[in-house]
Amino acid sequence: MEDLNKKVITRFAPSPTGFMHAGNVRTALFAFLWARKNNGTFILRIEDTDKDREVEGSIAHIIESLKWLGINWDEGPNIGGPHAPYMQSQRLELYKKYAQKLIDADHAYSDPYTEDELESFRKKAEENKEAFLFRNYRPETFEKWDGTKPLRFKTPEIKTFKWHDVARGDLSAGPEALDDFILIKSDGYPTYNFAHIVDDIEMNITHVMRGQEFISSTPKYLSVYEALGIKPPLFVTMPPIMADGGEKKLGKRDGAKDVLAYKTDGYLPEALVNFLALLGWNPGHEKEIFTEEELIKEFDIERVQKSGAQMNLEKLDWMNKEHIKKLSKKDLENKIDEWMPESIKKMPNYSRGVVSKITPIIAEHISKFGDIKDMSEAGNLSYFFEIPKNLNLEKIIWKNLNENAERKNITANHLKKVLEILKNISEKDFTAEKIKEAIWSYAEEVGRGDVLWPTRYALSGMEKSPDPFTLAGILGKNDVLARLSTAVGLLEA
Repeated sequence: MEDLNKKVITRFAPSPTGFMHAGNVRTALFAFLWARKNNGTFILRIEDTDKDREVEGSIAHIIESLKWLGINWDEGPNIGGPHAPYMQSQRLELYKKYAQKLIDADHAYSDPYTEDELESFRKKAEENKEAFLFRNYRPETFEKWDGTKPLRFKTPEIKTFKWHDVARGDLSAGPEALDDFILIKSDGYPTYNFAHIVDDIEMNITHVMRGQEFISSTPKYLSVYEALGIKPPLFVTMPPIMADGGEKKLGKRDGAKDVLAYKTDGYLPEALVNFLALLGWNPGHEKEIFTEEELIKEFDIERVQKSGAQMNLEKLDWMNKEHIKKLSKKDLENKIDEWMPESIKKMPNYSRGVVSKITPIIAEHISKFGDIKDMSEAGNLSYFFEIPKNLNLEKIIWKNLNENAERKNITANHLKKVLEILKNISEKDFTAEKIKEAIWSYAEEVGRGDVLWPTRYALSGMEKSPDPFTLAGILGKNDVLARLSTAVGLLEA
């Protein structure tokens, strides 16, 4: 049972072998939330002992990813702490110290075999149609370990292990899961199976959040804890993250991507945190939109699910839009200005004043800030900052206008009337509300589509755009009169 009086200490211990994906970050997030929920400590530890797989720049990338998401640690490689250093490659003497404890207790020995000998053992096991277990070839006598050969764990007892996983419940594995695995390699670096145990002991880790791939190795870990006479931490196994559709585990081909790619796409970090928190954790009610503070308050490892969680990007888009709605007007304007393409910013009429006016329109049409680029490429932004070029004569005429009539002349006359009406509105009163109030009765009299369609098209040059009143209010009197006059000239040419 859990010691309720023990301070909660969790850790995130990634290997610097590539980018951070959703599964990595969710593990870090759950460990972070549980530590914060219990006023505990959250530690970042870098497991960099597999130098062959290490990717340059990964450590900086891990730190940048977590910082962007607001998953801040109390101890770690860039801030230090009482358990420094936090890079496993800088803790080699500590692993040797624990290795010596196991040697002294007759629970570790120097591996005397060459690679060729090991291969012959494997072939023999294969011929006998049995699993290869090194313990079946354990030497009868052990030479003193001098660090030039691998150090192997001498499994004290071949038995069935039982343990309780907070998320999965009571688990067990038989003797086939136990073997004399390598503790320290011949290059002096420890294996993951040994190093993480030593570090968790030294850092007083109380809860280990981990992926389900570690369940099968748990008997080995428990055997080491038992050999050292130390109680293991509580294990909380994360459910797998499944590709959309839920039939297979999410992989790179299914959209598992670098977490910073979501930043590049224009997602809010608080939205991604919210989304990942609900991938495998159920708050127990229908609420889905959470701030970080609310997540910390509500998070409970007892509600971590067993079944896989689907990576539904449509849900992420919806959730991000909900978080966009929670931004203050100023923050939203700043974000939109920040994400506006350079091609738009270079337009002569670009200003924060116009950005402020069109912010509600843009916010309505995006689920993430990267969508602003798509709006621009579709031509749905430029008309706010420059007069539309190359108006299409056919498109400016309302489709329902009588085909046998003098279509161009009728449309031109409608726009002239709109011009006449708008000229009588002062610049001070030139708002969407006042413009609608002035034009509406005329539009109702001769046909709303006949009047409003050409007015809107003349102002935007687009078949789809905001209504003409909103557009006119944003553009201002002089710009509106100029655009309508241009359209009249085109129709009368």
